Amino acid sequence: MKAVVQRVKKSQVTVDDAVVSNIGSGLLVLLGVEKDDTKKDADFLVEKIINLRIFEDDAGKMNRSVKDVKGELMVVSQFTLLGDCRKGRRPSFIKAAPPRKACDLYDYFIGQATRLGVVTQSGVFQAMMDVLLINQGPVTLILDTKENSRKDTEK
Repeated sequence: MKAVVQRVKKSQVTVDDAVVSNIGSGLLVLLGVEKDDTKKDADFLVEKIINLRIFEDDAGKMNRSVKDVKGELMVVSQFTLLGDCRKGRRPSFIKAAPPRKACDLYDYFIGQATRLGVVTQSGVFQAMMDVLLINQGPVTLILDTKENSRKDTEK
């Protein structure tokens, strides 16, 4: 599972010229689900994201999480994060989970974030979306559960 996490002042998702969700200050999470991902990957990633200390404290240091600042999450499914561009000029999406599995894990991720106490909005799975954001900082991080697994096995 891969995620691009952006600290935002606000974010909004529009489908067919209609606003379907919006948040104020918080995190925009672009989420890609791989074929072999499980709920364990989603649990790890959602826990990591909501506890990342990437919001400033009173001293101006990144020392607070989205939970600490009572921020919100906007989670948008984005299978293109899994595009492999190493060969040719058209990305290969062979690592991406099939739609049913991806949707199930996407919904599970959103549910877990909500259960952990973060107000969570989402895009529309498989829809053509316009995603508006004001990246604050800018702060943008890339998280990959496979990278975490590789590091764990290298120890």
